[in-house]
Amino acid sequence: MTSEQTKQASRSFMHYEALKTAIANNEVALVKQLLANHSMQPLEKSYLLDLAKLNSNREIIALLQAVTVQQ
Repeated sequence: MTSEQTKQASRSFMHYEALKTAIANNEVALVKQLLANHSMQPLEKSYLLDLAKLNSNREIIALLQAVTVQQ
């Protein structure tokens, strides 16, 4: 793995962690911002949807359902 790939993976991980925190805290505006122009792996999307369903925030659930899944 090159240095650039390592940096990119680190940014991706931090982005995912920020998204998890925003969902757990019901921060709709931040979730919208973090999801803008992003796609994710099916497992990530499934986990985040489960997390959002725990809080029963319909707006966040709808935002996550609209995210494109990477093939």
